[in-house]
Amino acid sequence: MRTTARLLTGTALTAAAIGAFAAPAAYAGYSESLEVYPSSATPGTTVTVNTLACGKHGHGIGDANSLGAGEFELNPSTHKEVVVGQFTVPQHAKPGTFGISVACDNGKTARGELVVKHRSPSGHVKTGVGGSVGPDTAQVTAGVAVLAAAAVGGTWLLRRRASGVQGR
Repeated sequence: MRTTARLLTGTALTAAAIGAFAAPAAYAGYSESLEVYPSSATPGTTVTVNTLACGKHGHGIGDANSLGAGEFELNPSTHKEVVVGQFTVPQHAKPGTFGISVACDNGKTARGELVVKHRSPSGHVKTGVGGSVGPDTAQVTAGVAVLAAAAVGGTWLLRRRASGVQGR
């Protein structure tokens, strides 16, 4: 009898706890998913977002202020009930994860994330000491000639040793 009472009490407390945690979520406002493509980008990249939250023929305003891209419009796409919009990652955007949100004209919202990465360096390194300022054809040709002469000389010395002519 005691085991049954404990089991029922435990079940009742668990149900009450789940109900207490689930209730605020119902009032907090439901947010649908926002697809962000590409999900990680570098500064200067155009990012496309889409969602089903706005419904058929819906519209919305996107918010990318967290990374400094401002607001952007979402309009119906060629896919049924999907709205789509675009923004460009600003050149000054810092690396990190940023929340992107959409407020639809039907009152629904959608949220997604964008990861901004560092741009890989490209071009020549400018150190002020010279070095990698660009390929110089004359220097490359001279280097190849020196390596070829060394290879020919080394081969000649090895053949000479192998034939026993070294002491003559």
